[in-house]
Amino acid sequence: MHVDLPEKRYYGIGEVAKAFGVNTSLIRFWEKEFDVLQPKKNAKGNRKFTPQDIHNLQLIYHLVKERGFTLEGAKTHLKEEKQKTLSTFEVVQKLQKVKAELLKIKEQL
Repeated sequence: MHVDLPEKRYYGIGEVAKAFGVNTSLIRFWEKEFDVLQPKKNAKGNRKFTPQDIHNLQLIYHLVKERGFTLEGAKTHLKEEKQKTLSTFEVVQKLQKVKAELLKIKEQL
């Protein structure tokens, strides 16, 4: 999944949920379930997600929503095969970007 967010240091939970097309409650749930998600909280307790958190959310989304992993399966997969999963995921993301660019070119013809 390609998430289209402007480059910023921090993202609010609302804009993160909107970018992923999910409810904020799912983002909060995944935060509790996955140790790799560690958003900072301001004085009011509002979550502020870093670009690294967004990257980890993309990986979780990919495993759970696109590949159909259970939460436990995704956790295990992240712990045991994180580097392999990251490499594969990054290749898929790059290919999706290339495809999008090629489709733009095709539309201009």
